[in-house]
Amino acid sequence: MAVTILDTGAEAVIEKHPHKDGSAGSFIVKKRVEKTYRHPMLDKSLRQFRTRREAKILQTLQTLGFPAPNLQHLNDRETEIHMQYIEGDKVKDILEENHVLYSREIGRRVAELHMKDIIHGDLTTSNMIRCKETQKIHFIDFGLSKISDKVEDKAVDLHLLERALESKHHKIFKECFENVKIAYAEINPQHQLVFERYEKVRTRGRNKAK
Repeated sequence: MAVTILDTGAEAVIEKHPHKDGSAGSFIVKKRVEKTYRHPMLDKSLRQFRTRREAKILQTLQTLGFPAPNLQHLNDRETEIHMQYIEGDKVKDILEENHVLYSREIGRRVAELHMKDIIHGDLTTSNMIRCKETQKIHFIDFGLSKISDKVEDKAVDLHLLERALESKHHKIFKECFENVKIAYAEINPQHQLVFERYEKVRTRGRNKAK
């Protein structure tokens, strides 16, 4: 089986590789690409920092048992991460099949992250896969993630999710996000603080758009 390029983004190239020992299944290689407009030393330092940060968060998620790709290898020199390939459907393609159920699960997952002070940073249904094997929604692409206990960061994470739902699932996004919030509140004891800050973040966003 040949190497398959799954995505080429501004920050990284995502490839699907067969196992070299011939065993069944595949793994993902995420390699951060060079930025020629930056000084070479600064560019390498930034790419290494972001790669290490993402790898550390993946390790933490694995320890917590959170549904996300397991880290398999960190190549610091080449700014590469090797991780588990999650086979399944992207939530963006199946959300409308059962949007209440999936939205509730998304809300629980986001709450679980925030309770451990993990900010995803790019919560879209393109970065969520319903795993064929476990039937759970797995979060992927932690390239913009960080550790933060700030209520503001958690509120921004929720607001970005709301905007992503509105963009990709306009007809049902309001009901989806309400169900996200219901499930989030059931899990996270700090939900009221996060929701209050979310309203402020949302208001700021509307004012900027005027």
